[in-house]
Amino acid sequence: MSIIESLIGPIASIIDKLIPDKEARAKAKLELLRLEGTQEMELIEARLKAIVAEAQSADPWTSRARPSFLYVMYALILFAVPMGVIAAFDPITARAIGEGMTAYLAALPEPLYALFGTGYLGYTAARQWGKIKGVEK
Repeated sequence: MSIIESLIGPIASIIDKLIPDKEARAKAKLELLRLEGTQEMELIEARLKAIVAEAQSADPWTSRARPSFLYVMYALILFAVPMGVIAAFDPITARAIGEGMTAYLAALPEPLYALFGTGYLGYTAARQWGKIKGVEK
């Protein structure tokens, strides 16, 4: 939660007490909300600029980091197809493989999953931003 967002409620109640005119009060609250939107938009733009700069880096390790991470996650998801085939022929082996993978994935730290979510959303947002700006096709 941003500082301005946490201050909106208290400032709005102060506006209610200090400004008796309903129209002036509404204008003051509208200006307050506009300020909040401006700050959040600036934060989003700053984040997206960093992601786009990273994606356009000449260093292949930097520019391919997010897509590579996504490919690994896709591979884990697509692994379900051969597991289905194994389960059709040998359910006990498929169950053992599934239990092993479940134990492995449960052992991964929670911040890694948060990193995946952040990377995925950041990557897709940067791609969309680049398309809107005409930088990418």
